[in-house]
Formats: sequence, structure tokens, C-alpha cells
Amino acid sequence: MIEAILFYGVLIDMISYNLVAWFDGTWYKKKFSFFARYFPVAKGLGLYYLLIVLWLGFALWRMNVLFW
Repeated sequence: MIEAILFYGVLIDMISYNLVAWFDGTWYKKKFSFFARYFPVAKGLGLYYLLIVLWLGFALWRMNVLFW
């Protein structure tokens, strides 16, 4: 149960990261200029993050932990 809750939290984080990376990176740079200087948003990292979360979700789904 806790694994599913944590996975859905990471899934929401991954979706928000990819939305910022692929669509509107200027909003992030303007609103969070201090963090954007040290943690830039990259599309490649977003794609890598997507693949890892999908792989983790598939593994949890095969173990019948996720309830989609």
C-alpha cells in the first residue's frame, strides 16, 4: 500500500517536471530563478525520468501492488 502511494507521488512529480521541461521552461526560470540557476530543467533528464518511472510502475503492477 505504501509503495503505491509513493509511486503515485513520484508519478505526479515526473509529470510536472516533464510539463515544465517540454512546454514552459521560462516560467520556471522566472518564478524560481534561484533554483533554476542550480537545478536547470533539461528535456533529456525528463525523458530519462519518464522511462525510469514507467519501468518502476510496470514492475509494481506486475507484483499487483498498484491498483489502476
